Amino acid sequence: MGTENQKPWALVTGASAGIGAEFCRQLAASGYRLVLIARRQDKLQAIADEISQNHGAESLLITADLSAKEAGQSIVERLESEQINIEYLVNNAGYGLPGSYHVPDWQAHADFIQVMMTAVCEVTWHLLPGMQQRGRGFIVNVASVAGLVASSAGHTLYGASKSFLIRFSESLALENQRTGVKVTALCPGFTYSEFHDVNGTREMISGLPNYLWLDAKDVVADTIEAMSSDRVKPLVIPGIQYKFIVFANRHLPWLANMLTKRNAKHFRVTD
Repeated sequence: MGTENQKPWALVTGASAGIGAEFCRQLAASGYRLVLIARRQDKLQAIADEISQNHGAESLLITADLSAKEAGQSIVERLESEQINIEYLVNNAGYGLPGSYHVPDWQAHADFIQVMMTAVCEVTWHLLPGMQQRGRGFIVNVASVAGLVASSAGHTLYGASKSFLIRFSESLALENQRTGVKVTALCPGFTYSEFHDVNGTREMISGLPNYLWLDAKDVVADTIEAMSSDRVKPLVIPGIQYKFIVFANRHLPWLANMLTKRNAKHFRVTD
């Protein structure tokens, strides 16, 4: 497929729905060809057909389960075989693991860690040198406000994994200040997507107030705009309400802890 004198390539994991699918749409509208990665072939094909019809965007579909240890290497080998150089990487794949820490078996936790942290690091490690050599690249690690605010009971590894992605992104951004590669951690709050359907908490979170909800289109648009600026901040926090929540967590921790404990029943399963 090659890249010389053609439109650049973007790679999006978790591309079949929600924030990932919206990144595909908006990057295609910006002139990128897309490598779409997720577990569901039919969903990937639907997104590929959509961006082809609406934007004339070429795409490559890779069906992969990032909880498999060999998935990252397989993705890289496929890119090499197709002679695809990635300019824009969106590490978006992720999910929640409901319940208290002792409830899921260890394999469930191991798979979660593999998807949420290890796969992100591995794919980034493989693709970063090419971006550095070409002097241009964009890396968006989709974290969460959960990695910036007070912890709560339940979904024990979720906030921890997002905190990891935030610190990883911050360090990587500093390391690449002079390479032409821009790195940021996207930290959205509650966003309309399939996320809560997949982890079985849709009914629970229906009790959250409307002002806490973000639209995936706005989340992605804010991120792409931030990445296009000359000086990219290592964190993108969409929504004035979440900027305030993060501010309160940093400067009024007693208030943040009180609000988290009061509202956790709407978004954290502890049984």
